[in-house]
Amino acid sequence: MDIILTPFAWLLQVLYHFCGSYGLALILFALVVKVVLFPLSLKGKRSMIQMNILQGQMQKLQKQYGKDKQRYNLEVQKLYEKEKVNPMGGCLWSFIPLIILMILYPIIREPIHYMMGINDADVLNTIAQTVNWSTQAVDMGWLKEATDTFANTGYNQLYLASLITPENLEAVKAAVGEVGSNIFAINFDLLGLVDLSQIPQLTFWTMAGGFGLFLLPVISAGLSVMFSLVSMKTNAVNQQSSQTNSTMKSMMIVSPLISLWIGFSMPAALCVYWIANSLFSMLQEFLCGKLLKKDYEQAALKRAERERQEKEEELEERRRKAEERARRIEEEKLNRGKKKKAEKKPQTDEDKIPGSVKEYSRVGIRQYARGRAYDPYRYSENGPTVCPGEEPIFPPKSGAAPVVDEPAAIQAPQEVPGEAVETNQTEE
Repeated sequence: MDIILTPFAWLLQVLYHFCGSYGLALILFALVVKVVLFPLSLKGKRSMIQMNILQGQMQKLQKQYGKDKQRYNLEVQKLYEKEKVNPMGGCLWSFIPLIILMILYPIIREPIHYMMGINDADVLNTIAQTVNWSTQAVDMGWLKEATDTFANTGYNQLYLASLITPENLEAVKAAVGEVGSNIFAINFDLLGLVDLSQIPQLTFWTMAGGFGLFLLPVISAGLSVMFSLVSMKTNAVNQQSSQTNSTMKSMMIVSPLISLWIGFSMPAALCVYWIANSLFSMLQEFLCGKLLKKDYEQAALKRAERERQEKEEELEERRRKAEERARRIEEEKLNRGKKKKAEKKPQTDEDKIPGSVKEYSRVGIRQYARGRAYDPYRYSENGPTVCPGEEPIFPPKSGAAPVVDEPAAIQAPQEVPGEAVETNQTEE
C-alpha cells in the first residue's frame, strides 16, 4: 500500500508547501487528478459514442442468436474487435474519482505517516506527550478519557497532526531528534472558518465551527445532484435504452447519499475533495461536450437512421405477414371449392347406358373398381363368362335353363300363353 500511496502523498505535500493551506492543497490535488485523467475520460466518452453506434448491429445479432448465448457473445466480441471498441472503456472512467477517494482516505487519516514519513510508535508517542495530547484530546472531545500513551487508531494521528502548530513546532522537533527535520505544522483551517481535521456532526451547535462543518456535506450532496443532471444532459445521445435511463436515475439518488455518508462519517478534508471533484467533473463534462460535438452529431444521425430503418423493416415485416395470411386464406377457399365440385359432379350419358362398361364395372358407389379381370357374369345363374354367342366355361347347373343365342331369340320370340298371335291376312 505504501508503494501505491507514496506518489499521491508526495503530490499532496508538494501542493501544500506551494499554497500553505491544507484545504487549497486538496482542491489543487483534485484539479491535478482531473487534468491527468482527462484524456482517459475523453476516450471513455468516445467509446460510449461508438457503443451507441453499434447498438443497431448488436440488436440484429440478438435477434439472430438470441437463444444461443454462447454464439451471441462470440459474435459480439468479433464485432468489438472489428470496430476496435472497448465495451468497458465507457464506464471505467466514471469510477476513477471513487478510486482516487479511496487512495486519498488513508493519506488524510495518517498525515504524519504519509506526508512526514514518520510511523514509529515511540516517535508518535513522544510527539503526543510534547503537545499534551491526553488533555487536549479530552477537552476537544476526541477521547473520553486521558491516556498516558498514544494509540495510532482511527483518526488519532490526524488529530495529533492538527495539534502541531508553529508555536510548538520547534519543541516537537527537539523532542524527536533526527526525524524532527521532516515534521512541519499543517494548517487545517479553510478560509479561517472550518477545521478540516474535524468530522461534521448533525448536532453542529455542540462544537466550535460546527455550522461550517455541517454545511460541507450538504453542499457536497447538492453538487452531486447537479453533476448527475449535467451528465445526463451531455450524454443524452448515449441514453437510448430504458435500462441506461433507469441507471442514471438511480445514480441521481445514490450519489447524494454517498456524499452525505462521506461528509458525516469522515474528516471534513475528504468532503472538501469531493466538492472540488464534483465542480471539476461538471467543467470536464462541458469541455468534453465541446470537443466531441461532431461525434455526438454523427452518433445522433446514425441513431436516427437506425430508427428509420427499424421502422421500415417493421412495416415490411407486417406487409409480408399480411400477404402470407391473404395467400393462405385464398388457398383454403380454392381447396374448398374443388372439394365441393368433386362431390357434386353429375353423371355422364355413358354412365347411364345400361350394359355399358362403366355400368357393369360399378359395385355400389365404387366406380373405380373395374378392369380387364372384371367379369359382369361372375355371379350369374349359369356361371361366369356366360355371354351371348359364347360357351360357358363351367357346365350349367342342374335344372338351369339352356342358354339361347341372342339372334335365335330375336327371330322366334316365345309366345305367351293366353295371347293371340297376330297374322298377316295376305299370308292367310
